[in-house]
Amino acid sequence: MSIKQRWCAKTPRFWKKVQKISILIGAVAGVIIAAPITLPVAVVTVASYAITVGTVAATLSQLTVQTNDKRKELH
Repeated sequence: MSIKQRWCAKTPRFWKKVQKISILIGAVAGVIIAAPITLPVAVVTVASYAITVGTVAATLSQLTVQTNDKRKELH
């Protein structure tokens, strides 16, 4: 399955929730970095990592696909 097909396919509910939380984390971190006040370096560093994590998690959750295949569990 190509990336374009995965992007357009239906995403499971759980991964939609993960996507929304990831976007929220990235947005909050962006607000922290863009704050007009001087913040400690550690806070800005953590916020920049949070933007990266939020972006990656949101993208990967979008690429998760719901299938109707019933696969047998291996014992």
